[in-house]
Amino acid sequence: MSDKTFGETIRALRESKGLLLRQVAAALEIDTALISKIERGERTAQREQVSKLAAMLEIEEERLMVIWLSDKIMNIVEEEPAAYKALKKTEKRITKN
Repeated sequence: MSDKTFGETIRALRESKGLLLRQVAAALEIDTALISKIERGERTAQREQVSKLAAMLEIEEERLMVIWLSDKIMNIVEEEPAAYKALKKTEKRITKN
């Protein structure tokens, strides 16, 4: 699942568990249309929702958080020609800490 987007990941997990969109929406206290948009990549889940989804979908929270963060980063840098160099520099800064 590592190459899938956050939305693709949660959709696949939800479907594998036999859960309906409305069940997930109710657990997150959002409407069904919003969870559908999150699955399609049209909206971004909030950080708190990632934790709830991890518990509900029985996936390690850190694993789902990494996919969610990757999507957020991609949304910021995808149009930037120097994105790869910026990410490598950021990686060096992160690993220093």
